[in-house]
Amino acid sequence: MKNNNRSKLIRFDHIVIGSGLAGLSSALHLARSGRTVAIITKREIDDCNSKLAQGGVACVMDALDSFDEHVQDTLYAGAGLCDEKAVRHIVERGPEAIRELIELGVKFTTRGELGFTDDRENYDLAREGGHHKRRILHSGDITGAELERVMVEQIGKQKNIQLFDYHIAIDLVMHGTGSRRSCVGAYVLNIRSGEVLTFVAPSTVIACGGAGKVYLYTSNPDVACGSGVAMAYRAGAKIANMEFIQFHPTILYHPTVRSFLISEALRGEGAVLKCRDVRGGEPVEFMHKYHPMKSLAPRDVVARAIDSEMKRTGEECVYLDIRHHSEEKLRLRFPNIFKRCLEAGINMAHDLIPVVPAAHFVCGGIATGLNGESSIRGLYAVGESACTGLHGANRLASNSLLEALVMSKCAADAICADFAALNGNLPEQAENLHWVSGNATDSDEQVVITHNWDEIRRFMWDYVGIYRTDKRLERAKNRIKLIRKEIEKYYWDFLVTAELVELRNIATVAELIIDSAMRRKESRGLHYNADYPFRDPELECVDTVIQRQL
Repeated sequence: MKNNNRSKLIRFDHIVIGSGLAGLSSALHLARSGRTVAIITKREIDDCNSKLAQGGVACVMDALDSFDEHVQDTLYAGAGLCDEKAVRHIVERGPEAIRELIELGVKFTTRGELGFTDDRENYDLAREGGHHKRRILHSGDITGAELERVMVEQIGKQKNIQLFDYHIAIDLVMHGTGSRRSCVGAYVLNIRSGEVLTFVAPSTVIACGGAGKVYLYTSNPDVACGSGVAMAYRAGAKIANMEFIQFHPTILYHPTVRSFLISEALRGEGAVLKCRDVRGGEPVEFMHKYHPMKSLAPRDVVARAIDSEMKRTGEECVYLDIRHHSEEKLRLRFPNIFKRCLEAGINMAHDLIPVVPAAHFVCGGIATGLNGESSIRGLYAVGESACTGLHGANRLASNSLLEALVMSKCAADAICADFAALNGNLPEQAENLHWVSGNATDSDEQVVITHNWDEIRRFMWDYVGIYRTDKRLERAKNRIKLIRKEIEKYYWDFLVTAELVELRNIATVAELIIDSAMRRKESRGLHYNADYPFRDPELECVDTVIQRQL
């Protein structure tokens, strides 16, 4: 496929890159201004991390709970790196976001649906790891799918929103120099036709989701390549705390089921982690050796504990035991998980569930303020692409959907309020904004992409995973420098394809993770370096910030 030598220019008032919960929510709020909005997404509109979220939305909805308690649980899980102002900002806006979702048509599970007769009409509030109160609103065990369904439905009703599916953003369109440098859109590849388009707008919202595909084992879908962070870094935005990669402790371990997440909500309902005793016999509990909350400890603690037990015993997995509940109750509370496990030959009511950790969530990202604004004028970031200060060194379970909902509205409100000023960033002459292919040709060396893709994901898993050392990080740094050099040459010599764009982004994000991990000389939250096994008090609330020098 040939890219046009000179791209077509497409103008909108607002551009949103990504179609998960944060992206669609941003687009919906922006569209209410009456202005035009473009949604750019590289696959189907609902092909995203959000759709796979099982647990729910953490939000204070009970008189026995409080904002202060939710804040304290978040700060504790974040291991001294959360921005308390950002935490309060998001937590306190949770109930309003939930009310809006319900008005849009989201159906959260009620107590009555689960067979409780005492308060049938009230929402069933679940508890997950790190939470001391039951505050997780959920839709069975497919909360993300329900939220995405309603958002897609609402987007379809807005005549001023145009969806560009199977379009992948390549890089941001930048204008001006120095302090006047601003983002005015994005270069976008039409995957089906091979044509590169130049989208121009006063505001661009990055909502590209996570970067799980940087690692060999992940709960994320194939689209999660860290593209938003990579593009923002190349444009000169500040990137924060990329060393903090959350590994979900419990992904189903089975030869025929790929990347299926076993929700933390199981542990919230009493599931216990067990491992096989080296002396044989029945699997035994082990989390009491690692944390007073045992199997309900924060995710970073649980993931490291599982990794440690697997290495100690030589086993390929550990197990979740929820057999104390009846099959009837498990089918009601976890219908999707029960069904998927049953398809794999596992009856949760009678069998142990084999699980392993896998890359799940990026706590760092594009550094933003309380309205989603990045360090570049006209560029905003929401959802997993952003680093708002909420998650710190470790995300508290189910805070991510809350953040996506709250921050998308905050960003949209700020953009609309500042639209006149943002519009002034657009150059009167757009001639210099076109994408030009130059002398690039079609590639006949596709093997370069697949080989480098595999190598990056393998050494990131081996060297920059749950357990790190200086030596491992140095090995990873040496490899990524060589690979990125090879990728950049390939990028400039050949016409872009979706596979090349994704590989380039994965390589960029991998190096950001490695560099951030090398800078943090301590162990904190999700970043554990055996050469610095303790937290450094001088690094409390100190972010790792990386910015490309242009």
